[in-house]
Amino acid sequence: MPLLQLTEEQVRTMSRTEKDNWWFKNVYRGDMPQLTLRSGLTGFILGGVLAATALYIGGKTGIGIGVGLTSVIMAFALFRMMANLGWLSDFTILENNCTQSIATAAGYMVMPLISSLAAYMLVTGHIVPWWQMIIWLIVIAMIGVLLAFPMKRRFINEDQLPFPEGRACGVVLDALYTGKAEAGMFKAKLLGIVGLGTGLYQFISSDGWMRLVQFKILRMDKWTGLTEPWHFQETIDLYYYTLAAKYQWWIPKIMGTDIRQLGLRLTLDAAMFGVGGLMGIRVATSVVLGAFINFVVLAPIMIQRGEIKSYLAPSGALINISRAEIVNQWALWWGVTMMVVGSLVSLFAKPELFTTAFKKFFAKKEATVAHGDDVLGGIELPLWMSWVGVPVFSVLGAWVTHAFFGVPWHMTFIALPLIFVLTVICTNSMALTSWTPTGSLAKITQFTMGAIDRSNPANNLIPAGMTSEIAANAANLLSDIKPGYMLGAKPRQQAIGHVIGIFSGAICCVPLFFLLFLPPNAEGVRTSATIVSEQFAMPAALQWKGVADLITNGVSKLPASAVVSMIVAAIAAVTFEVLRIVTKGRFPISAVSVGLGVVLPPASCFAMWLGAMIFWWKARSKPTPGTKQHDIWVEGMEPICAGLIAGAALVGIGNAIVNVLLN
Repeated sequence: MPLLQLTEEQVRTMSRTEKDNWWFKNVYRGDMPQLTLRSGLTGFILGGVLAATALYIGGKTGIGIGVGLTSVIMAFALFRMMANLGWLSDFTILENNCTQSIATAAGYMVMPLISSLAAYMLVTGHIVPWWQMIIWLIVIAMIGVLLAFPMKRRFINEDQLPFPEGRACGVVLDALYTGKAEAGMFKAKLLGIVGLGTGLYQFISSDGWMRLVQFKILRMDKWTGLTEPWHFQETIDLYYYTLAAKYQWWIPKIMGTDIRQLGLRLTLDAAMFGVGGLMGIRVATSVVLGAFINFVVLAPIMIQRGEIKSYLAPSGALINISRAEIVNQWALWWGVTMMVVGSLVSLFAKPELFTTAFKKFFAKKEATVAHGDDVLGGIELPLWMSWVGVPVFSVLGAWVTHAFFGVPWHMTFIALPLIFVLTVICTNSMALTSWTPTGSLAKITQFTMGAIDRSNPANNLIPAGMTSEIAANAANLLSDIKPGYMLGAKPRQQAIGHVIGIFSGAICCVPLFFLLFLPPNAEGVRTSATIVSEQFAMPAALQWKGVADLITNGVSKLPASAVVSMIVAAIAAVTFEVLRIVTKGRFPISAVSVGLGVVLPPASCFAMWLGAMIFWWKARSKPTPGTKQHDIWVEGMEPICAGLIAGAALVGIGNAIVNVLLN
C-alpha cells in the first residue's frame, strides 16, 4: 500500500488547518506504540554505538556519516529475528522510526568534537574538561530542538517540503513493514557479514588486540623472546621498505624527497573503502586529485625551495619533514581556502535557500483554528515550550560559553541572532536538498565574530561551533520528523526521542574523544599535541583552526608562496563551483573535496577513491535490477559500506581501549 500524501494541488490550495485535519484522519496512527521503553533503550544503545563509529570516521576524514538507515536496518533485523524465535513481539514501524530518530540525533553530536572544539584546543592548548564538553553540547543542542518545532509546523505541516533524506528513510521503513521484509533482511545480512569480516581483519591488524592475545593470553613472549606482537600491517608497503632497508633496494623519491615523508603510502584501510563507497566516484576523485596536486607536485617543490623544512622539537631533537609538517607549515592555507571559498560560493549560488526560507517562515500565518479546535494540539510539542525554552536555553548557552571558554557575554549575545537566522537557512536547505551547509554558515559566524574581536580565537571558534550545532540539530530533527509525519507518528514523542539521542551522543562520544585523541602521556598529562596524528588527520578541526589563525594573525605572517597559493586556490574554487552550477552538477570536480584531499593523508584519499571506484565499476557492470550481483553491489551498497565502517571503527576503538589498559 503506497504512503498516503497530498497532491501538489492540495498542498497549494488547502489551508494548514485543512491539511492537519486530513493528516489526522488519514495518516495518524495514534494507537500504535512508538516511544516505548524498548524503542528508547534500543535507540540509546544503537545511537551510542553508531555515534562512536561516526566519531572514529570523522577523526580520520572530517566527514559526518549518516546513521539513520543503518539504524533502521539493524533494529528491523534484530527485532524480526527475536520475533521469529518467539522471544519478543516484533517492532512496530513507529517504534523503529523512533529508534532511528534517537540514533541519528546521537550521531549529530559528533561534529563539534571533530571541528570547533578540537580546533579550540589546538589553537589555545587548553584541554576542556569532559564534563564541560558534555554540558555545552547538550545545552547548545537543546536550542536547536526548541527552534525546530515552530519551523516544523511551517515547513512540514503547511508547506509539505520534501526533506529528501527523511523521506527516503520513511519509504524504506514502509517497504520493510509492508511487504519487502526479505529485502530488509538481505541488507541486514550483508551488513552483518561484511561487518564481522571487516572486524576480523581489523583485529589481526591491531597492535593492542594482538598484544593482548599473544602476550597476555597465549604468553608467547615467554618462549619467543619477542617484545612486540606480530600483526598485519595495514600500510602494506612497509613490507617492501623493510626488505629494502635490509637488501639496499630502490627507495622512490620525488625531487630528492622520500615519498614516505610526503605521506605517499599504500594502505588497506577498510573503513576508508566504505567511506569512499558512500561519497561516490566524483567526490572521491576530487579528493585524490587534491592529494596528488599537493603531495606529488607542490610539496616537493616547496621542500626544494625551503618553504617547508625540518624543525627542532622542544626537546631539541631534529624532526624530519613529514606529511603533518607539510600540512601545518604550508599546504593548510591553500587547502582551507579551497574548502571555505568553495562552500561559500556553493551556498550563495542558491539564493532561493535564503529567499524561500524567510518568505515561508515569516509569511503571514493563518489562524490555527478554522474549522473547530486544533486537532494536533494534543500531540504536537506545545509552542509555548519554544517561546519560553529558546530564551532560557540561549541565556544558559551564553553563560556556559562564557564560563567554560572565556567568550565575553556580549560576543555570545551578538552571535545569537545571527545563529537563529542561519538556522532557518540551514533548515530550508535540508528541506529542499538534504544538504546542511553548517560548515559554510559557521564560517560566516566565524568571520563576523573575528571582525569584532581578533585577539581571542575562542571568540570566533566557539560561537561558530554554536551555529553549527544549533543549525544541525534543528535541520536534522525536522528531517527525522519527516518520516514520522509520513507514517503517522506522534511529533511530541519524536521530540522526546531526539532529546534522548542528544544525551546518548554526548555521554558516549565525549569519553571516547578523550580516549582516541587525548590519551595521557607518560607523566599522565593530556596535551592538544595528540589531537592530530597519522591515524587521525582531523581535517575538519584543521580547517577551523586555519580560519581562526587567519583571523587572528592575518596573512602578513604567512610565506609569500602560501599567500600566492591561497589566491590561486580561491580563483580555482570559484571556477570549479561556477562550472558545476553552469553544467547543473555534471562538472566532476568539487572545490571542497579537492581541499579535503590536501589535509587528509594521501593513503586515506587513495583508499577512499579505490572504494568508490569498486562500487562505481560494479554498478556499471551489473546494471540489471533483480539480479543477484545488482542486489549486492548496487542495492546493497550502503549496507556493505556501513559494515566496512562499523566493523573497522568498533574494533579500532576497542584496540585503543586495550592499549590504554595494557599501558
